[in-house]
Amino acid sequence: MSISDIVDLLCCPHCQNPLSTAPAARTVRCGSGHTFDLARQGYLNLLGERQPLNADTGGMVAARDRFLRCGHYRPIAERLAALAATARPGCLLDAGCGSGYYAAAMLDAAPELRGLGVDVSVPACRRAASVHPRLAAVVADVWQRLPIRDAAVDLVSSVFAPRNAAEFSRVLRPGGLLVVVHPEPAHLEQLRRPLRLLAIEDAKGERLHRTLSAHFTWCSEQRIQFDTELDKAAVGDLVGMGPNAFHLDPAQLETLVGRLALPVTVTAAVTISAWQRRQP
Repeated sequence: MSISDIVDLLCCPHCQNPLSTAPAARTVRCGSGHTFDLARQGYLNLLGERQPLNADTGGMVAARDRFLRCGHYRPIAERLAALAATARPGCLLDAGCGSGYYAAAMLDAAPELRGLGVDVSVPACRRAASVHPRLAAVVADVWQRLPIRDAAVDLVSSVFAPRNAAEFSRVLRPGGLLVVVHPEPAHLEQLRRPLRLLAIEDAKGERLHRTLSAHFTWCSEQRIQFDTELDKAAVGDLVGMGPNAFHLDPAQLETLVGRLALPVTVTAAVTISAWQRRQP
């Protein structure tokens, strides 16, 4: 999907005026004269500044793409697809879309949805822009005001990604659905101590409920737990595709992985919760 197919959902990050594509040009502009060039790879950068230092790098995006394409987290994608299949026709916003893997699964299950992936990482949006024919990608910071018009989307997903409750509420139509995936304490427990991975907050679910309940009504919750077998390459990609990549030196990680009995069976444990935007 090209940016022109979803430009009606977008607004200028500087003045919030509607954006439109310029005829016969690879640009997007607003009525105030702010202009944004479309990247050759098809994504649109509306960040307005350099991406932050903690944005996913090209290496992280490649690691995530390899890991997810091997099917290690397929059960999560299948549950998300089932939820998307029940959504009303309209637009899916995948906030913090990464490589676009989960958005693609949801769009496959919901042929009447068009997709918009937003991520602060340029390499992530470059990849997401090519992963599905009904997914367009925009570089923007989920923690800031999103360059999306009020009540423009019908379904928002946040999968292992930042959750800006106020902005999700603003861009969702009244009654629209927010789907959130967050890890449980048992997630990757076989690797956390031996590889010195970042800890998962015990009360993460409670904090999520407090944050979202100010804007949304809780609808449902599914806890998913399954095992997946990882070889050395998959372990490296799993660590290298997320925040742990910023905290572990590659040489140190190589040493720690070398001490594991491989292949290793690892538990994935997540909660998928669904929330409805309250009527104004």
